Amino acid sequence: SLQMLALRGVARLTALRGVTSNIPVAPADSKPDKVTHTGQVWDKKDWRLQRFDNAPKMVNPNVAANLIAERPPQDCGHESVIHCDGGHAALGHPRVFINLDKPGVHACGYCGNRFYNSHITKTAEDLAINHLNC
Repeated sequence: SLQMLALRGVARLTALRGVTSNIPVAPADSKPDKVTHTGQVWDKKDWRLQRFDNAPKMVNPNVAANLIAERPPQDCGHESVIHCDGGHAALGHPRVFINLDKPGVHACGYCGNRFYNSHITKTAEDLAINHLNC
């Protein structure tokens, strides 16, 4: 058992050095990897691909930043200061207060929810202005 572990370690080292070994490599006709939101892609000759022999690599297409961007900004009427707690006191984040005195859309620094004051933010150009409140 100890000898097998040592042989596996040598095989991994030789694979990293570019020397041929008996470590399985993904077949050349396999499908290309799905690219993650960070741009991660495995090289076809990477020995770590063996962990996906039984099932394909799963990539979640629902990136949080994209999901928040799909949600329209919330009109807060004539309020100049609002608070955001993530939508739920127990499952959200600490309550933060957001000043809406400037024209534009103001985003919460914790969750990214966006708010605007319709009394100050009147035109499409005003809605194009983005503020991040931390």
